Amino acid sequence: MSDEPIQAGDLHKRYGNVEAMAGIDLTVPAGTVLALLGPNGAGKTTAVHILTTLVRPDSGWARVAGHDVVREAASVRATIGLAGQLAAVDDFLTGRENLEQIGQLYHLGRRASRQRASELLETMDLADAAHRTARTFSGGMRRRLDLAASLVGRPPVLFLDEPTTGLDPQGRIALWDVIRRLVDDGTTVLLTTQYLEEADRLADQIVMMHLGRVISRGTADELKSAYGGDRLELRLADPSDSARAAGAVATLGTGQAQTDADAGVVTLPVDDGAAALPAVVRHLDGAQVKLSGVLLRRPSLDDVFLALTGSSPDTTADAKRHVPAEAG
Repeated sequence: MSDEPIQAGDLHKRYGNVEAMAGIDLTVPAGTVLALLGPNGAGKTTAVHILTTLVRPDSGWARVAGHDVVREAASVRATIGLAGQLAAVDDFLTGRENLEQIGQLYHLGRRASRQRASELLETMDLADAAHRTARTFSGGMRRRLDLAASLVGRPPVLFLDEPTTGLDPQGRIALWDVIRRLVDDGTTVLLTTQYLEEADRLADQIVMMHLGRVISRGTADELKSAYGGDRLELRLADPSDSARAAGAVATLGTGQAQTDADAGVVTLPVDDGAAALPAVVRHLDGAQVKLSGVLLRRPSLDDVFLALTGSSPDTTADAKRHVPAEAG
C-alpha cells in the first residue's frame, strides 16, 4: 500500500444549486488520523461518501489504498471500513450475531467469523453483552458495535463519520480510546467531527471545512495558535478596577484586552497562557489590582471558527444554504 493510503485532489460535487465540495485536496499518511472538522453542511460527509465510493465526484480524483475511487470502486470497498453517522446494526440480532453475520458476508467462513467476532467484542468491551440483542444496547454500546462491524474485515483504512455524535462524555472517551488503539496498530483513519476536543484528542492533522471548502489545515495546536491562542480570564476582586487592570496588562497580550466591567473580568489573548501568567500577575500587583481568580482557557471550535469566518459554527452552516442530507 502507498505511504499515503488516502489521497484526493480538486474534488468537486454539486447538488443542484448547492456546491457541496469546491476543490478539496486531502492526503492522509499511513497509520495516522486526519480529522475533517466543521459544522453541519461543511461538506465533511460528502467527502467521506466520495472516498468510500458511495458518491461519484463531479470532477477531481481520489485514491484509497492505491485504488481509484471511481474506476476501481470494488477494490476500494474491499480494503476499507466505514462507520456512518447512524449505527448500522440489526436491533433483533445479538451483538455476536451482528458481527458473525458481517464476517460471513466477507466470506470468512463460520469458524473464522466466530473467532473474529469474539476478538472484536473483547476489543470493544462488549463481551459481557455479546448475547444481548442490539436493541437493548445503550447509545455508546451501539456505536462501539457499529465500529466493530466496520473492522470485521481488518481494513487498513477506516472512515468514521461523526462517530461520537449523541454520546455522553463517558461514551465518547471510551470510543476515542478504541480508535487510538486501532491507529497504534497501524490503521489509517479519516474521521469527521464537529468537536475540536475530539480532533485534538485523536487527529495527527486537521482539515477545517466550511461551505464545501478547506479554510485551514494543520495540527490542533497550530490551529489554536494561529487562530486564537490562549485566553487568560482575570477575575478582579473589585470590578471597578477593570480599566486599570486592562491597562496594566495591555503590553503582555497578543491582542487587545477585553473588559467586562460589570462582572469584573478582563480577558487577555496570549500565545502561551501558562508562560504569560507570572508576568501578568506581577503587572497587576504593580498596578495594585487584586485578583479573585484566574482562568486559562484554550480556544474552542467557536473561537477558531469565528477567527476564520467571522461567524460561529451554529450560525454558518445550513442557515446559509439548503443542503441535502447527503451533502453534509
